[in-house]
Amino acid sequence: MSETALQMTSDAARSPHIDVTTQRTSSRRSRLADVLDRYFHITAVAPTVIIMLLVFGAPLLFSFYLSFRGWTATRSLYGGGLVGIENYRLLLTEPAFVASLVLTVIYTIAVVASEMLLGLAVATLLMKDVPLMRLARSLLIMPMMMTPIVAALCWKLLLDPEYGFVNFLIGSKIVWLGNTTLAPFSVALVNVWQNTPYVAILLLAALRSLPTEPREAAQIDGASRWQVFRHVTLPALRPAILVALLLRTIFEFRSFDNVYVMTGGGPAGSTNLLSIYTYALTFGQFDFTMGAAASWIMLVTCLALCALPILVFRLTEPR
Repeated sequence: MSETALQMTSDAARSPHIDVTTQRTSSRRSRLADVLDRYFHITAVAPTVIIMLLVFGAPLLFSFYLSFRGWTATRSLYGGGLVGIENYRLLLTEPAFVASLVLTVIYTIAVVASEMLLGLAVATLLMKDVPLMRLARSLLIMPMMMTPIVAALCWKLLLDPEYGFVNFLIGSKIVWLGNTTLAPFSVALVNVWQNTPYVAILLLAALRSLPTEPREAAQIDGASRWQVFRHVTLPALRPAILVALLLRTIFEFRSFDNVYVMTGGGPAGSTNLLSIYTYALTFGQFDFTMGAAASWIMLVTCLALCALPILVFRLTEPR
């Protein structure tokens, strides 16, 4: 047999083994690709999750640890004995803390309700195609783009009893930020002014994304504009409304910067929200254990406020 024939015979004998090896390699690669595709979302977000846990998780755990300790600034970092729930008991029996908690809940509900109603009304108006509407939309976002501290300083000057522009317009010297009745109203008004555009833009985007066929069909059937809005548009906006409601509840419940700049929690504690109280307790009195306990009560209360609209939306969801 010639040398060429022997080589061909040898290649033919090895070809089944080569094919099997190639198939195994390709099978392994396909399985690896399937695994990577299946768990790509986990591997993609894992670095961010790890960093967030280190940045936020460690301080949270440490504050939770501190809330059960009797630590003071004169002791070492892990000094102080274990006091259990004593810090929480003392806070919940402290009249100033309870008053601050109640004030924060009422303030949050009132401000968020105002922002949602005004935001929905503004979003509905911005849906109209009239002249200068683009300019109106651009002007709408200006309060939202301002830094809260800058906005608070501007409003503090505007509400000045001697030289404020607001008193100049109404022709009277009203002490807006020094009156126990007007101060909470003034602070809430600034928050509503600055954050209503956020709700309006979010709901406007949702309105723009809704299909027009259901509304047109309702109008053809003889429904009025209010009936179309009440029974067609508003139910379709439920997801966007819930998102806006939750976001504004979280942010308003922990309002700090504008309140601290405008009133500092005064006068006579009329604007002493829970964030102001916790700040003063922690960094004013240097009672970090009580401050940690107050912050955890604040967190749990905020979660309860957020769970309430979710429960209501689920119970009232159309079948």
